[in-house]
Amino acid sequence: MVLPYKPPKTKSFNDSELLFWNQYGITESLLKLYDVYSVDEFYGWKQQNSSDPEEYIIKGTQQKPIFTYQFKGYAKAYLPFSNKMRFVYSGNKPSDYVFGMGQLPKKGDIVFIAAGEKDVLTLSSQGFSAVCFNSESSLIPEHIIEKLSFRFKHIVLVYDMDKTGRREARKHCEALKEYELINLVIPLSGKKEEKDISDYFKIGYSAEDLRKIFLDHLQEHYAQTMSLLGSFELDYNVAPPAQEPIVSISDVPIGTKGNLLAITGPEGSGKSNFLGALLAGTLSPSYKVIDTLGTDVAPNANGEAVLYYDTEQSDEQLFKNTQRVFRRVERKRIPNWFKTYGLVGMHRNDRQKSILRSMDHFYYQFGGIHMVVIDGIADLLTGVNDEESSVKLVDEIFRLAAIYNCCIVIVLHLSPSGYKLRGHLGSEIQRKAAGIISIEKDQNPQFSVIKALKVRTGSPMQVPQMLFEWDDEKRMHVLYGEKPKTRFSQETMEKIIEVAHSLFENNSQLLYRKFVNGLSDKRGVSISTAEKYVKALRDTGVITACQGEKGVYRLTN
Repeated sequence: MVLPYKPPKTKSFNDSELLFWNQYGITESLLKLYDVYSVDEFYGWKQQNSSDPEEYIIKGTQQKPIFTYQFKGYAKAYLPFSNKMRFVYSGNKPSDYVFGMGQLPKKGDIVFIAAGEKDVLTLSSQGFSAVCFNSESSLIPEHIIEKLSFRFKHIVLVYDMDKTGRREARKHCEALKEYELINLVIPLSGKKEEKDISDYFKIGYSAEDLRKIFLDHLQEHYAQTMSLLGSFELDYNVAPPAQEPIVSISDVPIGTKGNLLAITGPEGSGKSNFLGALLAGTLSPSYKVIDTLGTDVAPNANGEAVLYYDTEQSDEQLFKNTQRVFRRVERKRIPNWFKTYGLVGMHRNDRQKSILRSMDHFYYQFGGIHMVVIDGIADLLTGVNDEESSVKLVDEIFRLAAIYNCCIVIVLHLSPSGYKLRGHLGSEIQRKAAGIISIEKDQNPQFSVIKALKVRTGSPMQVPQMLFEWDDEKRMHVLYGEKPKTRFSQETMEKIIEVAHSLFENNSQLLYRKFVNGLSDKRGVSISTAEKYVKALRDTGVITACQGEKGVYRLTN
């Protein structure tokens, strides 16, 4: 039988009630945010399963106040000073009761699962995200943990430090081990006045103290991984022994925080040099202008981690490339937040785990991540056509870009056809990446060209193509300039130039419209095509505009 729900009779908080909450750092505005109320009368039913249930009323007093956590169609009463019962329910409480879910941010690094509602409020007052279920012994619904795991990197249990709380925390971690829940042990005696997270802050501990306990747990958890990865960290001061030869463009955002930026192109097109320019941009102070090959790279003003993982180059080549990065930015002293790892010698099965775990480690060590570069993402899988592992990998990297609020740059080769990224992995990257840039050889092999294949907002056609070339004197690639938007084959350009010279044979200057008409007549093309000819001639320096683009033209001397 469904009994009618009668909402509690609420009132304003009095001073003594607010004082009770304030001892845990909980303010009146926070109580309002979580729909917590002070109550004059709370209504419920005795013998609910009998044929003749009896309604009862509990009245709040100055000495024994009643607070309620209210929801649609039901309420949970909290009687902190009652000797008989601490919690009473009214209405139709759902089986998967969760408190605090509606107040969580969309994404975050940590979400705490606390023992009770007061603990959730206390954690929130300290700037943490938290939820709780009905009690420590309540079943934690897996579908809720699954949703939380997509929104947060770490799900952390902070149950009471008494015998019951410790036991239930271990039980939940084992039952949900697939989600890698963390059971955080806090330094409390477990006695009545010193057992839960609210007591922890009440007796004087700070949010920073709790973060330190969490970081210490991570350090221990990742010790083996960091030990393994340590042997692969590049030493900038010692060259490895020689081995056998083995982000915005013109104000258009390409790679953004919380998203993936893909770099692609055929072998030998200059992808590594372009990556070096991006990395140099992260090392450059905001007041200094350096050549980043036509891109604008946001400087790393806050000293967050910049992580460069390479799976393709030998240590010798990687060392040379990083030295070129430092030379581009004219920086001899490299900050400790700039990390480079050459993972050619690491077993393929360890690469993905090492990269993902070390990102989490450095996120906390440096207070954030500015940019991650994974050069050779295909080498984290057994094959680019393994659909399941490809989807899983790209989903995880995309998730971490959002959680860490950083730009993750991933490098993948084009398919043999030259039009699509390789395999199922490439298809997933094309779907998830906010921006895709292709580095290709220009018709003039002296140049490499930077092309936008995908941008999150607008059209890649709005992004100008940039040309860069090798400079022997500077010993690195440098920006040549913007590639003219209209390009014709060498043979066609030669014929256009020949016609242009013939039109200027008896004229030192020509009006734009007369010049266009002459090109149209002599080449047998439409007016619009002839206008493109004029632009190509102007962009290549054959002619010069004397009075604006549609004014007077002359041959360039």
